[in-house]
Amino acid sequence: MFLRKIVFLLSCSLLFMQCKEVEKPVFLKTGFWRGTIETQNQSIPFNFNIHKTGDRIQITLINGKETINIDEVSLLDDSLSFTMHIFDAEIKARIFNDSLKGYYKKNFATDYSLPFEAVHGKNTRFDPVKNNTDFNGKWETIFTNSEGDQNSGIGLFELNDTIFTGTFLTTTGDYRYLEGYASKDTMYLYSFDGDHLYKFRGVKSADTIHGEFWSGKTGYKKFKAFKNESIELPDAYGLTYLKKGYEKIDFSFKDLQGNLVSLKDPRFQNKVVVVQILGTWCPNCMDETRFLADWYRKNKHRGVEIIGLAYERKPDFAYATSRVKKMKEIMGVDYEVLIAGVSTTESASESLPMLNEIISFPTSIVIDKNGSVRKIHTGFNGPATGKYYDNFVQEFNSLMDTLMKE
Repeated sequence: MFLRKIVFLLSCSLLFMQCKEVEKPVFLKTGFWRGTIETQNQSIPFNFNIHKTGDRIQITLINGKETINIDEVSLLDDSLSFTMHIFDAEIKARIFNDSLKGYYKKNFATDYSLPFEAVHGKNTRFDPVKNNTDFNGKWETIFTNSEGDQNSGIGLFELNDTIFTGTFLTTTGDYRYLEGYASKDTMYLYSFDGDHLYKFRGVKSADTIHGEFWSGKTGYKKFKAFKNESIELPDAYGLTYLKKGYEKIDFSFKDLQGNLVSLKDPRFQNKVVVVQILGTWCPNCMDETRFLADWYRKNKHRGVEIIGLAYERKPDFAYATSRVKKMKEIMGVDYEVLIAGVSTTESASESLPMLNEIISFPTSIVIDKNGSVRKIHTGFNGPATGKYYDNFVQEFNSLMDTLMKE
């Protein structure tokens, strides 16, 4: 009897083991994914494409009309992590066949981690929503934060069937590539470029839009926009200027090897020089850097120099140089970039006391062959702004041609 019980229990155990589902290995699927990052009770959607070349995994982040190639990808068992291009941020997630679950993190910040999820096989950012409400055109916009402080901008919107795109111009730069949709009288616009997380929601009534703007982990503003096709921003060349009594600027900062470099060094004498105030954490700065790097490659033989002054997230020199080296490598920057300070406009203003103030990253200072400041351009409205970017490129080329002929 006892032996029969033993046989019975062994039989049940074998049957249970045979019936139990065997855990299958998890594979990372290539192709399109739709991701979402949750912040302030809002979902920020975006697409990315995972592709493999041999054993190498690459990811293309898709932000509207912008594509960002990501090469720093790590896959270990059922865990995936990838660094956000130039930015000191990353996504880490666990793989569940057709889905990913994890978090988005800014490494330089304290307690900046947001929930991330993704679903495989979704090659669109949103499910199509067809709408005939007219959001097209230019919108004079006032943003107001929780303290009541205001800043102005210009909304540029284009609604084409189911795709709603646009940006906001401001005196410090544009909000880059925004994409969304409109549902009846309500518009939704989003952006995720690896660093910035944006959501805009606005309700249209006649020629006015009342809306809200969520930015990153804590940023929040309300906005009000009015249809105004004639609205323009203040002149970007008139916001930052030399203090009375100054005609020139001067500085000495360390290069990436720790050597002091001065604007008075022989290599910068009797040349047109562009001084670029930037940070590797700043997407608008990267738009400007992309333009300047290409322009410099094509024009450096004409007797012109560019010097970048980088203001980074941490005062640590080793950290700052690592960020700048990565930027230079990824973006093909072969002009000098110096470590100038930390990433605040106050720090930048203190380091260049001959200027009234630095109000924006980026800011560019154009110096003639005699060392005199000829133009200072505040902010940068990049390729997402269309004709505004084209106009800047034309003005810049004209100015540089004039100065190099002098």
